[in-house]
Amino acid sequence: MTNVEFERVTVIGAGTMGAGIAQVCAQAGAAVTLNDVSQDFVDRGLGTIRKFLDKGVEKGKVTEADREATLSRVEPVLDVAAAVQSADLVIEAVPESLELKNDVFSRVAGHCSSSAVLATNTSSLSLQKVFGGIAEPGRCIGMHFFNPVPIMKLLEIVRLQSTDSGVVERVQSFAGQLTKEAILVHDSPGFATSRLGVCLGLEAIRMVEAGVASPVDIDKAMELGYRHPMGPLKLTDLVGLDVRLAIAEYLDEELDSPAFGVPQLMRDMVAQGKLGQKSGQGFYDWSD
Repeated sequence: MTNVEFERVTVIGAGTMGAGIAQVCAQAGAAVTLNDVSQDFVDRGLGTIRKFLDKGVEKGKVTEADREATLSRVEPVLDVAAAVQSADLVIEAVPESLELKNDVFSRVAGHCSSSAVLATNTSSLSLQKVFGGIAEPGRCIGMHFFNPVPIMKLLEIVRLQSTDSGVVERVQSFAGQLTKEAILVHDSPGFATSRLGVCLGLEAIRMVEAGVASPVDIDKAMELGYRHPMGPLKLTDLVGLDVRLAIAEYLDEELDSPAFGVPQLMRDMVAQGKLGQKSGQGFYDWSD
């Protein structure tokens, strides 16, 4: 096996993010265990990985041998205790619910090795709250990946005050093996990426609401004027207005800043089911 920082990685949650995280860890040479609450969810996650690798082969970016080697390193396991018992690193990638994440880590901590590093993929929740009750807080850390994980280069590493420096260094080393560029952020609401990204997105929505310009022109302003690869409104559509709304409400409560006040237009669109790409309609028409 390739000499990787974490030889055995367990990913809890086989959705879009979890599947992507499992893929890049397996491509780096780690033995990956993929866990979720049902066989159907795990099968879908494995299908997502295969589909992404197949596209890589078609484009000449992945060899057939690498595809098969990567798939061979991912093992589906439904029982949480069995999934984490030999893990060097456990990465949680379940939906953005504090209660759900608390439940995951309370179960994981009782079955994995005391030396295993525990990481959450949360994009905005307080790590102090996510890991509340964990007996060894020094091994806890945030590993915030970006969608699609195999393509996006950034990994936002989030440390608590209690996180051991050695754990931070190991995760930074592993990030390099995953071909990610890592940034290090201290635990705070929204970290760096969500705090900045949501703030920009909310202001763009307020501009639409006030009739300053069309969504297309607002996005072009940032794409062409500031070299953003995607405008804030199209990005909001891709992430999901409901997801962005939940993060904005959390940041508004935690930071008590007018920058995170939720525009009425956003609330109205969510209430109308205009959630962006996944619903077919947001600031853009995604129905085709």
